[in-house]
Amino acid sequence: MPGVPDDPFDIALAAAIEDLPAPYRRELESVAIVVQDEPDADQLASVHAHGLFGLYQGVPRTAYGAAGTPFASKITLFRGPLMRAYRGHSALTEGVRETLVHEVAHHLGISDARIRELQTKRRS
Repeated sequence: MPGVPDDPFDIALAAAIEDLPAPYRRELESVAIVVQDEPDADQLASVHAHGLFGLYQGVPRTAYGAAGTPFASKITLFRGPLMRAYRGHSALTEGVRETLVHEVAHHLGISDARIRELQTKRRS
């Protein structure tokens, strides 16, 4: 079928974007979503990590002057790590969704510490 992705990762990403509430999808209008096979050394070093599922690069919407930033923010999702960690269609879809939501939270100015706090509250 033309226009329908065949790649399981692309299908999972399309579902993750579609599942976002409309206000959050609108926030992505100024964000480039990029799929990269693996994180490179500079990306890992930028967040002091040994591995990554996703990376937000840009100016969070809560930062002063963010609306006037002359370049788009970028969310990169890393296909290899996500596909290795989440095997099977439903697991991959959930992993991509969780990663996308995490990176959108950064775009909205939410820190990793606050994301962990919210996730803990949600699970209890």
